[in-house]
Amino acid sequence: MSRHAGLPDVDVVIATHERPVLVREAIDAVIGQEYAGRIRCIVVFDRSTPDHELDRSDSGGRRSVEVIENHRTPGLAGARNSGVLHGDGEIVAFCDDDDVWLPGKLDRQVRALCQGGPPTCVTGIEVDYAGTTTVRVPTAEALELPNLVRRRVMAAHPSSVVVRRQDLLSAIGLVDEEIPGSYGEDFDWMIRAAGAGGFHVIAQPLVRVRWGGSKFSRQWATIIEAIDYGLAKHPVFREDRRAHARLLGRKAFALAALGDRAAMRCAARTAWTSPREPRAYLAALVAMRLLSAERLLDIAHRHGHGI
Repeated sequence: MSRHAGLPDVDVVIATHERPVLVREAIDAVIGQEYAGRIRCIVVFDRSTPDHELDRSDSGGRRSVEVIENHRTPGLAGARNSGVLHGDGEIVAFCDDDDVWLPGKLDRQVRALCQGGPPTCVTGIEVDYAGTTTVRVPTAEALELPNLVRRRVMAAHPSSVVVRRQDLLSAIGLVDEEIPGSYGEDFDWMIRAAGAGGFHVIAQPLVRVRWGGSKFSRQWATIIEAIDYGLAKHPVFREDRRAHARLLGRKAFALAALGDRAAMRCAARTAWTSPREPRAYLAALVAMRLLSAERLLDIAHRHGHGI
């Protein structure tokens, strides 16, 4: 692998599906980073026709965009892995196709990784939803494995992730393509990254994240399957009652949103596991039709949170 200005080459993987305008904004923000090394933007089209008009390269080879198709499992996880394995840069970064990197992001993260220590680096984010902006910045303590699984630190967003390739392909591993619908694949990966050396944290919001357009947020049946998968895969959830209750509460909420009669039983199990888990009571209110799932999601998103 070559280097430019003594800095490692960076592969930036953008998985996309039918977002022609937004993906261009994401690409421009990546290519426009003030980073003296090489940036190769790999745009992976998943279950959609590749737009090769996006392909480009500057005369010096310092900036390039390459369009490929997802040749692995259909979905976000397979698309991300297709991009990772297509590249060869020492550093791998991710950006969702509806997010935008802010100035200074990449340079600060790569320089942190070059100092050694943790193999992964994240930043804070700006969450844009329905005309409101919420700043979320993680701390190193919050990203330690016990805290991460207990609180699901939303500020540790995949669009902020920059990681050393050798660690991604070994100790951490690729994105899990077995997760139903690829739902929560980022959280699964973050759990593994936390257990494989942890994170550098740049404590500034350096990614603008657009909420509200996710295809996942209301796919309740897929969410339920993915939660069950995660509980079975990661014993750490059962070692912490509050972490376990948080996932059970999300499952109860999803069941309530579907109108499934099992919602109240799951809500009761959540409350028994941890009486402090608010999702148990929110799920019960939705199951009793005293509040709507849509209304509660809207309130959470306006405050930069999820359910």
